[in-house]
Amino acid sequence: QVQLRESGGGLVQDGGSLRLSCAASGRLFSSKSMGWFRQAPGKEREFVAAISYSGVTTDYADSVKGRFTISRDNTRNTVSLQMNSLKPEDTAMYYCASGRGQSWSRSPSTFTSWGQGAQVTVSS
Repeated sequence: QVQLRESGGGLVQDGGSLRLSCAASGRLFSSKSMGWFRQAPGKEREFVAAISYSGVTTDYADSVKGRFTISRDNTRNTVSLQMNSLKPEDTAMYYCASGRGQSWSRSPSTFTSWGQGAQVTVSS
């Protein structure tokens, strides 16, 4: 089982940038796909981005493509989400999650471990 802890959330103005980091503990981090999800009040948790176990393959929701970048460092057991050109509609709690193994889908049900979340608020 992988334990996850997010950091780096905060308040930023429209058009600003933030970087979220997720520190993982436990074995087998480097063999698991990783993802970021977000959930706004009153809405379902939605997929943001995912990265393969090796870091070679990435996947993004259309709403963040071209603005967000997911990356990982398997030597440090970390995964990050660089968020640029932020919009008020990006405001949400952001969650880091680890997949069941090397593959993933955009459904939260395919991710087995979750962090406690980091709040991102974008003011207009």
